[in-house]
Amino acid sequence: MNDVLHAALSRAAGHQQRFEHRFAAYFDSLTDPDGGTPTAPPHGSYPADALALVRELSLRGGKRLRVALLHEAAALVTDRAVPGLDAAAVSIELLHTHGLIHDDIIDDTPVRRGGPSTYYAYRSRFPGRPDTALALAVLAGDLAAFLSVRVLLTGALPPERALAMAAVTADAGAAAVNGQILDLERDFRPDAGTELLHTVTEFKSTRYSVLAPLRLGLLAAGAEPGPYEQELRDYAGAVGIANQIHDDWLDLFGDPDTLGKPVGTDIRAGRRNYVVHALLAAADERGRAELEAVLGDPDCDDRDLDRIRRTARAHGVDRAVRADADRHAREAAARAAGWYGHWRRDAVAFFEHLPAWSVARER
Repeated sequence: MNDVLHAALSRAAGHQQRFEHRFAAYFDSLTDPDGGTPTAPPHGSYPADALALVRELSLRGGKRLRVALLHEAAALVTDRAVPGLDAAAVSIELLHTHGLIHDDIIDDTPVRRGGPSTYYAYRSRFPGRPDTALALAVLAGDLAAFLSVRVLLTGALPPERALAMAAVTADAGAAAVNGQILDLERDFRPDAGTELLHTVTEFKSTRYSVLAPLRLGLLAAGAEPGPYEQELRDYAGAVGIANQIHDDWLDLFGDPDTLGKPVGTDIRAGRRNYVVHALLAAADERGRAELEAVLGDPDCDDRDLDRIRRTARAHGVDRAVRADADRHAREAAARAAGWYGHWRRDAVAFFEHLPAWSVARER
């Protein structure tokens, strides 16, 4: 690891560590009757349980890459403390929690971040009422989404800036929902090409995981992102594709203990992701038939996955997919390198070297 990348990752780790305490304090404020924030209704326990599960999943971990991105986006224009970043970080991570909860419902995922998904936590509480478990999990995800906008509108930000930042979060949330819908449509289109995959990635993850933090960080620092919109989009697009390709690679070739969740979830759910698309294009007739036979089968076991991995390696798909992720990461780095002329160098260096990490991580 070169010195610049090491320094960038050290800064990201610092942002993460500071945020964990602030995120916990935010949830504490929601249950403080004197805090002037929403509390559970005076009757019933289910609303408080929903908030507790949102809190538990939110604080369980994660890379907090979005938090680092928005802090470094603010650092592009100033080296001073930016108060609005705390609210922005809570907002974007609550939106992420919303996405995780709903993704785990859609994919019927039992484990998330080394613990039970919110959906499966409810299923264990209501073993004879799957309809109730499903409804409560959906509503818990909705709660996280609405809180993600509220935290920006009820803080100490100037009203005009608060509205602009809340609009970014709301827009990113709507884009992510549309991306999830398109993701489901993609699985019914076996002939879909890489352009559709790139569009799914852009809407389902890139807009809220990369582009929104960039916009929020600049807005919090008092900068208007509009004049830089195209270069922000170009960078976010390249990083998002590189990151998603690597995520898809990890879903088949990663270590479940390191990931904190099972591998092969996309294949069991029938997701025609980047790896599946590449394997169907490269494999012979027998290999394609073997993959199609288990694609979308929730009972696909480790032996089936091992057979798919062997086929992928035999046709060089594992290496080709990694190379494609590397190519997009290099494109993102090159785009960030063009920012040195108008933004602060240490923050630009973070964005220039981040893509290399995003395709080398193990979880």
